[in-house]
Amino acid sequence: MSGEGNAGYGRKKFKRSRSHFADRVTADGRDGWPVEPGRYRLVISRACPWASRAAVSRRLLGLEDVVSLAVADPVQDDRSWRFTLDPDGRDPVLGIAFLHEAYDRRERDHPGGVSVPALVDVPSGKLVTNDFHRLTLDFATEWTAHHREGAPDLYPRALRAEIDEVMEDVYQDVNNGVYRAGFATTQDEYEEACRAVFARLERLAERLEGQRYLVGDTITEADIRLFTTLVRFDPVYHGHFKCNRWKLAENEVLWAYARDLYQTPGFGDTVDFDHIKRHYYTVHTGINPTAVVPVGPDLAGWLAPHGRERLGGRPFGDGTPPGPVPPGEEVPATGRPTAA
Repeated sequence: MSGEGNAGYGRKKFKRSRSHFADRVTADGRDGWPVEPGRYRLVISRACPWASRAAVSRRLLGLEDVVSLAVADPVQDDRSWRFTLDPDGRDPVLGIAFLHEAYDRRERDHPGGVSVPALVDVPSGKLVTNDFHRLTLDFATEWTAHHREGAPDLYPRALRAEIDEVMEDVYQDVNNGVYRAGFATTQDEYEEACRAVFARLERLAERLEGQRYLVGDTITEADIRLFTTLVRFDPVYHGHFKCNRWKLAENEVLWAYARDLYQTPGFGDTVDFDHIKRHYYTVHTGINPTAVVPVGPDLAGWLAPHGRERLGGRPFGDGTPPGPVPPGEEVPATGRPTAA
């Protein structure tokens, strides 16, 4: 198990299970976990698309000083996600070497494995939630008292029904669809999943041909969820998961859309292509038993002009872009593209 969400990677048909720990941190604390600055630590891997949603949301909303961030090594072992990127191999705030320690403090012998993103209660060291579906929506709606000035409304009430519908389609056919293709164990299963991935991508391209963002004229949660799959498409899903009808860079609309978001503060500055490639090609030994990591693709194109401004739209609505990445949270040069 890779630890990305709660996935089953065995010989049976791929199935992503529901998050076992689904408590919510809310403004009224109804689950016993009230919104409180400094109390919670967000554990992510920059390799994981589900965790990357939370990293983008946290940046866009300006929660960096409110919810601290822990970044795990992209290559975990059979003991779970490791904090080997930190001095002495321990998270400096939680004091743990492996994420499973926070899970075990919450519940021994828990089902579903150890996944990211994980929100941990700092005082007790216990996991609060690994519900990647709900976590970012709560960042957008329950933490509003602590959003930065000028933060965008990522889940506007008037558009929620449409956002939910788009996100469900994206999740089933794209976010999760690439995994169903990549971990398929029969030809029919693979072809069914692969067809669904590209059919949905083509419909999304048609939608985005005439509008800059998926829903409305501003960035919403729907864009975050599509972006975290698109940014991984050519580096890993095209080859590693055999989603190879065409590359993202070969689809004019989606490639421009993805570059537009990548170049928007809060998106690309959370992406580490080195972590992404090393995780997938090293951890998924059933698919890539040699653990050889490919040198490509060339990343320079992510910095090329996208031309999507012609469609109008206001990335942050009436708000403003987030400020600089906080010290210590920058993506290393090895994980970023350089201009051609």
